[in-house]
Amino acid sequence: MIIIGLTGNYGMGKSTVARMFGDFGAIIIDADDIVRELLKDSAVIYEIKKAFGEDIIQHSAVSGQPPEINKRMLAEIVFEHPHLRISLENILHPRVFRKIDEEIAKITDTSAIVIIEAPVIFERGCQNRFDKIITVYASEEIAINRLKEKGISEEDARKRLKSQFPIEMKISKSDFAIDNSMDLENTRRQVEEIYSRL
Repeated sequence: MIIIGLTGNYGMGKSTVARMFGDFGAIIIDADDIVRELLKDSAVIYEIKKAFGEDIIQHSAVSGQPPEINKRMLAEIVFEHPHLRISLENILHPRVFRKIDEEIAKITDTSAIVIIEAPVIFERGCQNRFDKIITVYASEEIAINRLKEKGISEEDARKRLKSQFPIEMKISKSDFAIDNSMDLENTRRQVEEIYSRL
C-alpha cells in the first residue's frame, strides 16, 4: 500500500484530480469530507463555540434539531484572522488525521494506492505522514475565476489563496506536480502517467 498526499491551493483543482485518480483505481479519502462530518459532532461544536463565541452557532427553526456551526461565518472569520484559523485547525486536524488513520486501517488490499486529498499538508507540517506528495497547480487568476464561479467573491478568493503557502513552494517540495490550467484531457493524461508510475 502506498499513501499519497494530494494537495494544492484553493481553486486549483485538487478534487477534480482526486476524482481522476479514483477513476484509475485509487482509493480516495477527502479531508474536507471528514471536516464536514466533524462540524456536526457535538464535542467539536462545543470547542468551536468556546473558541469563537456563541454567534458562530445557528439554531434550527425546526424544534428538536441540534445546533449547527454557521460555516459561512466561520470561513469569513478564519480567512480574515490567521490566529483564529490556527485555533480552528488545532481543534479539527488531530481528529481529521485520526479518522484518516481509521479509514486506512480498513483497507485490506496491500497493493492499494490511497490518495489523501488535503489542502494544508505543508502548512501544518504533515508531509512526513505520506509516502509521496502530489501538488495540483494552476495560475492564481485561474484559481480566482474558479472560486468566483462557486459564488466566492474575488476579495474572499484572494484572502483564501493568501492564507496558504505559495504554490511554487509546494511544487518544489512535492514528488509530482500536475498542471491543471489547461483542458481536462490534458490533466487526465498527467494523472494517468503518475498513476502508472505509482
